[in-house]
Amino acid sequence: MITIRPERPADVPAREALLDRAMGPCRFTKGSERLRAGNAPAAGLALVAVDTGADGRERLVGTVRLWPVAAGGRDALLLGPLAVDPARQSEGIGAALMRRALAVAAQRGHAAVLLVGDAPYYARFGFSAAATGGLTMPNGREPRLLARELAHGALDGAAGPVTQRPLSGAARRAVRRLGMTPALTGPAEAGAALPRAA
Repeated sequence: MITIRPERPADVPAREALLDRAMGPCRFTKGSERLRAGNAPAAGLALVAVDTGADGRERLVGTVRLWPVAAGGRDALLLGPLAVDPARQSEGIGAALMRRALAVAAQRGHAAVLLVGDAPYYARFGFSAAATGGLTMPNGREPRLLARELAHGALDGAAGPVTQRPLSGAARRAVRRLGMTPALTGPAEAGAALPRAA
């Protein structure tokens, strides 16, 4: 049975191994990684999909994280990486992770989510390039930069760089207390067949 739940510190080795299998060695070289480096995911927005076997043991089969960024000076989240174990693709795990991540982001009051990915795949989740034309990633203009507004007009007229928005001191201390290590993941633009968010 597949369950989506918050990531735990004990999940880190399995998550890293899954990202290595799904994305390969270039996952740390993309512009999205610069927005994650030295930061931590937004509170409650590091999720994993686990398959609980007959023996009751969990096996991590999917992961998604959302990171605090500023999009042309406006608060937003950067989604990625979103990855599914290559052996478990085409089972709807990635779509379930995406839906849950967007729901949690909306419940927590976030106004917009950005990602770097394939527009035809992510359109079904409400993402488009309509609000990203004036935005640039750390590596320059990114034609695959997509956005979904969770609050109407959140990105109206947004222009300028997408930059890291560090967590507050209290949030950073809470992340350390939970044992989470900031930015151990990279972008999801290469690798397995399932379109992923960087």
